[in-house]
Amino acid sequence: MKPALQLFALVLAAILAGGCVTNRAPATKTVAERVQQCGPAAHARLQPHFQRAGITYPPQRIALVGLKSERTLQLYAASGSGWKFIRAYPILGASGGLGPKLREGDRQVPEGIYPIDLLNPNSRHEIAMQIGYPNAFDREQAKHEGRAELGGEIMIHGDHTSIGCLAVGDEASAELFVLTADTGLTNVTVILAPVDFRTRNSVSEINDLPAWTTELYAQIKSRLAELPLEKK
Repeated sequence: MKPALQLFALVLAAILAGGCVTNRAPATKTVAERVQQCGPAAHARLQPHFQRAGITYPPQRIALVGLKSERTLQLYAASGSGWKFIRAYPILGASGGLGPKLREGDRQVPEGIYPIDLLNPNSRHEIAMQIGYPNAFDREQAKHEGRAELGGEIMIHGDHTSIGCLAVGDEASAELFVLTADTGLTNVTVILAPVDFRTRNSVSEINDLPAWTTELYAQIKSRLAELPLEKK
């Protein structure tokens, strides 16, 4: 198929599917262009969840809770009246195990409380959001232990496979990308936890955790306590 016809076929397929044109074909888009492209379908999918929770769209704040043991990414939103559960997405791909990320190449998903640093409209995994790892706490512990090369560029992205990031599929990635753009980066918090500390007190199955994880997990527990549990 000629390149022009191939591109036309990709665009047509995306329009018929109500989603984004995959960036697995060469493309250079701005964040605004991606939001315009993905927004209508993403808004249509998100709106019923926000209506059910009684939260206006876009919300004032959102929180994304990545639970490694449960392989779930939970979405919460607030608009002046406390946090409300919006929906959950299955984590389709994530490498490593329970416990914090310590260095580049350890294939671990970080654990902690992070911002979203940037939106990547041209990711090789469709579109992506970059988590602000390492944060100040990560750097402080590394300094005390003499660790360097902590790694970075940890993403929440599309597709179903990942090394050190969270893959949530293309539709979920598009929804979160558009929602984050609409809400504003400074109003988004990402909480990455080994387990859901609202239902479990400890991570007893991990051996040889660094001593500072006691403080880290206390911080995570405190933030999770502000968020209501998903109603099953």
